[in-house]
Amino acid sequence: MDFSIAWQKINQMGRDFMALLPNLLFGVVVFVVFIFIARGVQSLVERLVQNRGQSQSLKLLLSRLSYVAALILGILVTVTIMVPSFTPASLLSALGVGGVAIGFAFKDIFQNFLAGVLLLVTEPFRIDDQIKYKDFEGTVESIQTRATTIKTYDGRRVVIPNAELFINAVTVNTAYDKRRLQYDIGIGYGDDIGRARQLIVEAMKGVDGVLADPAPEALVVDLAGSSVNIRARWWINPPRRADIMDAQDQVLEAIKNTLTAHGIDLPFPTQQILWHDQTEATDGDRKSQREGWPAGKGDVPPSRAAVQQQAAAAAPPEQAEKAAG
Repeated sequence: MDFSIAWQKINQMGRDFMALLPNLLFGVVVFVVFIFIARGVQSLVERLVQNRGQSQSLKLLLSRLSYVAALILGILVTVTIMVPSFTPASLLSALGVGGVAIGFAFKDIFQNFLAGVLLLVTEPFRIDDQIKYKDFEGTVESIQTRATTIKTYDGRRVVIPNAELFINAVTVNTAYDKRRLQYDIGIGYGDDIGRARQLIVEAMKGVDGVLADPAPEALVVDLAGSSVNIRARWWINPPRRADIMDAQDQVLEAIKNTLTAHGIDLPFPTQQILWHDQTEATDGDRKSQREGWPAGKGDVPPSRAAVQQQAAAAAPPEQAEKAAG
């Protein structure tokens, strides 16, 4: 068997590798240099963004993007050195061929990435803000390029895609320093509304944490079935969930104790049930006035007792005795 042709190909491959070896070594050195350059660019971007007072998430995003961009540039230069036939133009042409397929395959990823960048740039909310999105409410833990994570008040983590937060309504509970709370209190119809409102406002003013400006207020909002409803409204600072629950606990306790101490009734829903007389003599007698029922006028159907008496009188004696027995 003749191995000369195979041996010639192996020798040719060895000679080509030895000819390419300087380029490989030089390419590795260039790539290592670009690694240090990427780290330097990342540190420079971090310092520049630090001086502008941007959010921590945006600083992290920009530093990572600068590092990745410098590293990609280093890879392109290294490949160009190692493979002289390779050019960035050939890479762009190859990407152009498969760009449509890649775009469809990674559409959601790119959408969430772009939304994450816009959220970090526009900053509708920041880390440690308390937000509400649909049924989820909690504290923002991190804003990443793909998703935002929040920690709910009962200690659970929720991961929400950035595109959802960018295109839908989000309530930021800690966007401002102050927040108004409210609660409806029902008083009796026989109580003095003005006196009750005055007592409610005084009770709210006596609670620590309730702001004097804007001042607390009490407004009549409903004449309900069992009570006159007065809405107590007060402002607190800061507006975080724990402060809200603490302030509401103290305010409601103060209002209840104050109203009770001054004789203001706090009624609960009641119902009045009217029973008609269901004795055999009057049940169904629409000519008799019964409580809650008007008396009938003119010819009305006879009562059940009258119908039974008429039926017994008209029946044969044997059947009447049997019915009576």
